[in-house]
Amino acid sequence: MLPIGDYAGQRRSFPIVNYGLIAANVLVFLYQLTLPARQLDIFVASWGAVPFEITHGVDRAPTIGLPIYVTLLTAMFIHGGWAHLLFNMLYLWIFGDNVENAFGSFKYLIFYLFCGIAASLAQIAISADSLVPTIGASGAIAGVMGAYLVMFPRATIRTLVFLGFFVTIVYLPAVLVIGIWFVLQLISGVGALGARAQDSGGVAFWAHIGGLVTGAILALLLRRRDYQAAAPSLSRRFR
Repeated sequence: MLPIGDYAGQRRSFPIVNYGLIAANVLVFLYQLTLPARQLDIFVASWGAVPFEITHGVDRAPTIGLPIYVTLLTAMFIHGGWAHLLFNMLYLWIFGDNVENAFGSFKYLIFYLFCGIAASLAQIAISADSLVPTIGASGAIAGVMGAYLVMFPRATIRTLVFLGFFVTIVYLPAVLVIGIWFVLQLISGVGALGARAQDSGGVAFWAHIGGLVTGAILALLLRRRDYQAAAPSLSRRFR
């Protein structure tokens, strides 16, 4: 399943922070594309969140000249390829604007960054001695999805469903789409626990889990109850 749109009620304001976050991620990735392979490796190793560096409080070469904990922020704007970037930005575009509208722009920005840091820390807790940089916005976006699930449980998600060579569009409740995604992350995360964390890369499932749980908890504490949107009829227009 691939979400491609949603309806969670009418926005009351322009989601400037959400669009700004998308732009920032795209600009950083375009900068990455200008780097030769060796320089790109150095860039990722420098500004990605390396679990060993965070847990031991040391900045291994290549160093950044700043407290190493800064990388908990910078890492969430770095991506490992076009697919990594595009899928993350698609999810942020679908879910982020309504959450920003509910929280307000400034609170949403703080919420987003906090979820991203919490997500990285969740992954680092599982792989404390890993030397593989953790990068990407997916942990912060998982937090946005957790907040969306709490505040818009009856929203409708327009979803591409792939059945072999057959592709169709279906309209599913947000609780089902996000719930299935979370269960898949949880199953994959538990399955990855047996890997040698310090030697392995791949998808940071526990960042996704930690981000979504953090976002859901914060939304329960901060939500405005008037944003409980009713699911629209299928005749309603989707973006």
